[in-house]
Amino acid sequence: MKETIALILAAGKGTRMKSKLPKVLHKVGGLPMVEQVRRTVQNAGTIRQIVVVGFGGEAVQEYLGDTAETVMQKEQLGTGHAVLQAEALLKEEQGTLLVTCGDTPLVTSETFASLMACHEQTHAAATVLTAIMPDPTGYGRVIRDQSGQVVKIVEQKDGSPAELAVSEVNAGIYCFDMPLLWDMLHRVTNKNAQGEYYLTDIIGMLVAEGKTVSAFASSNYKETLGVNSRMQMAEAESVMRQRKLEQIMTDGVTVIDPGNTYVDMSVFVGRDTVLYPGTILEGNTVIGEGCQIGPYVRLTNVQMGNEDHLQFTYAHDCQIKNGCEVGPFVHFRPNTVIGNQVKVGNYMEVKNSVIGDGTKLPHLSYIGDSDVGSGVNIGCGTITVNYDGKIKHRTTISDHAFVGCNSNLIAPVGIGEYAYVGAGSTITKDVPARALAVGRARQRNIEQWVKDDTYKK
Repeated sequence: MKETIALILAAGKGTRMKSKLPKVLHKVGGLPMVEQVRRTVQNAGTIRQIVVVGFGGEAVQEYLGDTAETVMQKEQLGTGHAVLQAEALLKEEQGTLLVTCGDTPLVTSETFASLMACHEQTHAAATVLTAIMPDPTGYGRVIRDQSGQVVKIVEQKDGSPAELAVSEVNAGIYCFDMPLLWDMLHRVTNKNAQGEYYLTDIIGMLVAEGKTVSAFASSNYKETLGVNSRMQMAEAESVMRQRKLEQIMTDGVTVIDPGNTYVDMSVFVGRDTVLYPGTILEGNTVIGEGCQIGPYVRLTNVQMGNEDHLQFTYAHDCQIKNGCEVGPFVHFRPNTVIGNQVKVGNYMEVKNSVIGDGTKLPHLSYIGDSDVGSGVNIGCGTITVNYDGKIKHRTTISDHAFVGCNSNLIAPVGIGEYAYVGAGSTITKDVPARALAVGRARQRNIEQWVKDDTYKK
């Protein structure tokens, strides 16, 4: 099979999005559309991915980094003009060029691979991906002759009434033999209603020269839908998320309410995990087996082990190991590591801290910039006072220490192994192992503080 290079057209402004952000950087399924497309064509077997950028090109290039090559289309003069910008990179290539759009994130790698295979098997000069649309308005129509061969593609504004009655549309995705492509592109004119250089004109030119033009029809027109507005983006998002939920359920995950569960395409969920309503899983989140997630849990870039139970929790950029009980109303902030069999109760916040195995953080505490050992018990209302107004300091609480309720640990400070901190203490010095620290004023009772007439009107 010929080697195939992918060219992703992503130069458009996307005026209907009404956004300062380039259209292709808007997210569908948790990833910018251009990245969804790039990953999909890569998975389909393309050996290089080149992105044509234009409006907001620097932002698109910055996002892509070294994951793809880019070329700039300084003026948006049509799809033919956009493809021509890659000529300098590809002039000497002899293989196939797969041309697709950066705003069609729903096309699957299987469909791309089938299109490429059809192009190879039919020995075509060009192969077009088509779809049967219930309402083809706005799309270029695929016109065939009486024998069923593709003869041309007609754009909406240039079509006759008979041509516009055709429901088979051009999905804007093609395979071309590169040695023929560049000469054809230089011969394309802009004599049309839009005054643009249409890539589709090459189809009629190839037919006129006796070259074979094939067509491969998508089995589901919805995957070929482009995103040109916020409404269409929401529709694409719905399709993408439904695919993801079907995939993880097929793989052994229980989703209680698919209509109220949101899982990014990049997320992994292990078998026998249960997702309750209101669960949102984003980014590079990985969840192990046998977990119970939700209701109302949002996890972004969280690495989780097995048999964890989370409810009413927001966690991001952190790690939760095995067998933990978390929630309700918990916030894990970045660079937090929760060890095995840790209990984190209601109204807890943990930030940039390591929590050892078997430790209990029952409720109503803030643990920040801390190293907490194994088997530690943190009493209700404990605060690690990590910030002195200029610098954030760390607190160390060693294995099996006990911190009483309503304690303030003024960092930098350390609590030794098996040490106790009396309830209501403010600790400003290290506590040795097995010691009891009490850092509170001795109680005084002042008799007759309240006068007899205090509450008299």
